[in-house]
Amino acid sequence: MKPTDIEDPEYFHQVIDCQFACPAHTPVPEYIRLISEKRYTEAYMLNWVSNVFPGVLGRVCDRPCEPACRRGRVEKEPVAICRLKRFCADNREEVLPLLPKIPAEKNGRRIGLIGAGPASLTVARDLMPLGYQIDLFDDQDLGGGFMRSQLPSFRLPDSVLATEVDYILDMGVNTHFKYRVESFKAMLAKGYDALFVGTGAPRGRDLPELPGRQQGDPWIHVGIDWLAGVVFGHVKSVGKRVLVLGGGNTAMDCCRTARRLGGEQVSVVVRSPRAEMKASPWEIDEAVHEDIPIIDNHVPLEFVIEDGRLVGMRFDRVEAVRDSSGRRLLSTGEAPVFLPCDEVLIAVGQLNVFPWIEADAGIAFTDQGLPVLDPQTLQSSLPQVFFGGDAAFGPRNIITAVAHGHQAAISIDLYCQGKSLDDRPGPLVSLAGQKMGVHDWLYHNQVVETLRQAVPMLAKSKTLKDRLLEVELGFDRQIGQAESLRCLNCDVQTVFVADLCIECDACVDACPESCINFVVNGSEEDLRTRLKAPANNREQSLYVSGELATGRVMVKDENVCLHCGICAERCPTSAWEMQKFLYHSPQVGRL
Repeated sequence: MKPTDIEDPEYFHQVIDCQFACPAHTPVPEYIRLISEKRYTEAYMLNWVSNVFPGVLGRVCDRPCEPACRRGRVEKEPVAICRLKRFCADNREEVLPLLPKIPAEKNGRRIGLIGAGPASLTVARDLMPLGYQIDLFDDQDLGGGFMRSQLPSFRLPDSVLATEVDYILDMGVNTHFKYRVESFKAMLAKGYDALFVGTGAPRGRDLPELPGRQQGDPWIHVGIDWLAGVVFGHVKSVGKRVLVLGGGNTAMDCCRTARRLGGEQVSVVVRSPRAEMKASPWEIDEAVHEDIPIIDNHVPLEFVIEDGRLVGMRFDRVEAVRDSSGRRLLSTGEAPVFLPCDEVLIAVGQLNVFPWIEADAGIAFTDQGLPVLDPQTLQSSLPQVFFGGDAAFGPRNIITAVAHGHQAAISIDLYCQGKSLDDRPGPLVSLAGQKMGVHDWLYHNQVVETLRQAVPMLAKSKTLKDRLLEVELGFDRQIGQAESLRCLNCDVQTVFVADLCIECDACVDACPESCINFVVNGSEEDLRTRLKAPANNREQSLYVSGELATGRVMVKDENVCLHCGICAERCPTSAWEMQKFLYHSPQVGRL
């Protein structure tokens, strides 16, 4: 193998598994380290620059970082990264003086944002400090998009959302709320230098062909519309017996909300096995904790109407079968299952709809009804029009929408300057030595087995009576500190200086994970089988040095390294160094 190019910023970035897995590439170990040092405001601002909504995402993020966490390779549970994000948000001091200053004199460029969700708000946050005039259009009364209309208050209190949305709007964004965009051509006619579409995936899937759907319409609701009705006060109660169809996070929000509005027997019914549900595991656990059964392997057959009223549903019991054609759901042949209910909430997916974009407006769409976009620049077939969030590639999540917002802001700025959209800024990176003494480091390098801290919860007897009461209480300072110390500091990299190595093998002997090897070089396939511990995870690189005096090379398996620094402590020539690698993903203007 050729020597590893550690000058490539993406090499060490991929070693920081949590940050690499985050769509916005938030510097997770850095902000957790700040928390461990009780520097909560700094941790919050580091988050804010990257993911824009730390208090929101600390409660409702889909947490792609946690399955990637290195702690999960040595213990059952990863670091509670998401809850630590909330922890720094809950304990921060006033941050208004730390927000970027907005120039009084504008740069002459006008940008229109359609939809006030996380993608559009991120575009506004990134462009306002550069002097752009931003006009934001949304049919709701307030900003936030689906974060406001679909996320129940027991998960995301309105005060948390409003605070972080207002940080952006108060920068001087011209808001046009209660403004429904009916014509894209009319928006184009306003003469904006660029338009950004961040309208989400606003239509929930229905089951219009299912027998009884039309007759039972007064008691059958599309989940996301029903949740919005609850948030805005149009829906204040629900039947005693409720069936929720679907296995995603929206279904979990529907069933838990129904319990709070008077549903006594609320059940979730899914087509697939429970293990294949799309909802986040913690969302499922919290629903079950609130006495909501999950009935899996049931395919809906019909809504049952008697005497002009919905009385229940019939389902076909199925089983998942895997063969050469893939996974299929096959009927068990048993008699249909009848489940009684008073109301049904349908949460089986969301659709992108753009009825307000005229067919001859110049926007090309795919056969799936999504805009044709450059996947990096998010530019549409109309050069001045960009898409992001769920409106771009279909339903995803908040942190993906934020990542789209950052990319779109870069594209809009380049477009307005007449530059190539491919001439994009690179990440900002730095490597800083962490050595204080032979056994002393600037970071907490002790690796001990510490179980994940449990988050305190408000009593179920209280939360089920009031949909506005937040269920999770968050970490107190003692618990938060303990959890922050579980981080393995994956961003503090082991940097090897081959010219200083005398091949004494002290590092090999000392390494607790047997991840350092001095071997004869070979192909990657060959090397992965000849190390002290076979390197079977091909998603993680091998760190290979140049040729040493004996003709051997140093090979380290990045997959199992704990970044403990013992190799650097034991090396008599300082051939091993511990260097903190800080990676900031590209952003326009750098906040």
